[in-house]
Amino acid sequence: MPFFASDLPLPETDLSFDQLEPGVDQRWSTWPSIIPTMRGPEPRPSWVVTSSGAFDTELGIVKTGKEADVFLIERAEPGHPGAVMAAKRYRGPQQRDFHRSSMYEEGRRTRSTRDSRAIANKSSYGRSVAAEHWSVAEFEAMSRLYELGAPVPYPVQVNGTELLMEFIGSGRTAAPRLAQVSPTRDHLDQVVELMHLIARAGFAHGDLSPYNLLVHEGRVVVIDLPQIVDAVSNPNGLDLLHRDCVNVATWFTRQRVPVDAEELFAELLVELW
Repeated sequence: MPFFASDLPLPETDLSFDQLEPGVDQRWSTWPSIIPTMRGPEPRPSWVVTSSGAFDTELGIVKTGKEADVFLIERAEPGHPGAVMAAKRYRGPQQRDFHRSSMYEEGRRTRSTRDSRAIANKSSYGRSVAAEHWSVAEFEAMSRLYELGAPVPYPVQVNGTELLMEFIGSGRTAAPRLAQVSPTRDHLDQVVELMHLIARAGFAHGDLSPYNLLVHEGRVVVIDLPQIVDAVSNPNGLDLLHRDCVNVATWFTRQRVPVDAEELFAELLVELW
């Protein structure tokens, strides 16, 4: 569940209730400017703030990565409870190149031939398009899985290279990764159930590991979804699905929670067909 602004200490830059303009580290909520298809699936959780009078306040950074950084944002109307969300921001053209492998791109479409050429040539414009392409891909994957009942953060919106989603954690501290906890058979069962659900929908995560699975209040939540692929139409789909099985089985078995990778792969193939 998300954590609300009332649960957190107010940042020093927080607005007083009679202030009508954003202050330092604040902006007007971007929700009103987002087209409906770039907003999260309905029905939306009650904590999602849709008021055009709300402000987005930067609360700090959660983590940095090669391709994107994750920040905390509080969205709230002055004088009203708000919600804290994770803001994943993909790196732009002036930063390091986008390193997602082309094998994930098989079967995906860009918005124009010009964009496809620019991405292939790794021009500044192409890197900008690629960053936005991956943020939208992650938003769409997260939305689809959320609608199917998968344990993913609720995707609030995507705006260019910024993806806003439910924050999984306590206060301002993100939930630990599965790799940071002592796994149990229940954790394994949850991961296997998740993999079955993804396969039943025709997909493979493509990069599943204990490092992109969070554990919050006993619940395993999957994150980092931009590389999800159609397991059938993508020529690399079955190889990526098998790799997911090997990664999961190898780690759990090393942690003395054994699972057979090949048996798991066979089960998921049945879900696909």
